[in-house]
Amino acid sequence: MVSDPVFNYRCCMQPDAASAPHFSAYSFVDRIVEFEPGKRARGTFAIPAHLCAFPAALVAEAVGQLAAWAAMDRIGFRGRPVAGLATETRFLGEAKPGDTLTLAVELSDCDDEAVAYNGHASVNGKPVIELVDCLGPMLPVTDFDDPTALRERLALLRGQGARPGRFGGIPELPVRVTHRVAGAELRATLDVPADAPFFADHFPRRPVFPATLLLDTMMRLALDTARDAPASARARPLRVTHVKMRSFIVPSQRLDVGVELAPASDGVARAMLSAKTDDRLVASARLELALEPRNEFA
Repeated sequence: MVSDPVFNYRCCMQPDAASAPHFSAYSFVDRIVEFEPGKRARGTFAIPAHLCAFPAALVAEAVGQLAAWAAMDRIGFRGRPVAGLATETRFLGEAKPGDTLTLAVELSDCDDEAVAYNGHASVNGKPVIELVDCLGPMLPVTDFDDPTALRERLALLRGQGARPGRFGGIPELPVRVTHRVAGAELRATLDVPADAPFFADHFPRRPVFPATLLLDTMMRLALDTARDAPASARARPLRVTHVKMRSFIVPSQRLDVGVELAPASDGVARAMLSAKTDDRLVASARLELALEPRNEFA
C-alpha cells in the first residue's frame, strides 16, 4: 500500500488571512464594475502576487461567487446559492499570481429555489475558464451568514471595491495515496481540516468544505495518474463535465477519493472522479485531459 502524499496543497499562507478571514480567506471578487440585478454582472479579482499558484478550480470559484452576489441581491438576501450541478467547465488558459481576472456572469433564471447561470473569466482579454449551465440550489441565507454583513459587502464591491491582496492562500490539505495502478487508477484519502481560515468565509455560521477545493484535489490526482500513463510526458485539463455535489462536506470529515482513467484516444484521456464518505457517494465528475507524448530525443 502506498502511503506517501501526492502533493502539498500550500499557497504561501500570509498572516492577514488568518487574522481576519471573513471575506478574506475564500473570497475572489474585488470589485463589481457592472451590475444588472437578476440578469448579469461583471467584476474583477487581482490574484495576489505572493501566492505560489492559483488553481483553475479557484478561477471557477471566482465566477461562481460573482453569480452568487447577483443571485442573493435578486431575492433580497433571503437565500444564498450553494454548489449543486455544473454541466461543463472549460479550461481555456492559465491564471497566474499577479494576474487580474475579469469575471462575467449571465443569470438565465433566479428565484428563491435556485439560480441558473453561465459565466467566464479572462486575463488581459484572453479566456481562462468558461462555466456552462450551472445550477445552484438556494438555501436560507441566515443558516450560513449574516444578511446585513452580506449587503454591506455587496455595497463595498459595487463602490470602491475590497482591498486587493487579502487572500492568503490555502493551507496544506492532508491527501494520502492508498492505491495506485500506474496510468489507470488511483485511490486516496482526504482528511478535511477540523479548522481552517476558509471556513470563516465558507461559511461563518455553518462551516462547509468548498466544493471547488474538492474538485481541485480530484483533478490534481487525475493529472498525477495521467502522467504515469505509457508515453505520457505532460497532462493538462481540457474540461470537466457532470459535476454533481450530493451533500455538504463538513470539518473533520474523511473522504475516499477515486480516479479511474480510461486509455487515451487521439491524445485525450477521460477520467471518472468520485469522492465517498462511509461508502456513500458525495461528489462526482468527469474530466477530460490532453496528453502530450514524451520526446524520445529530448
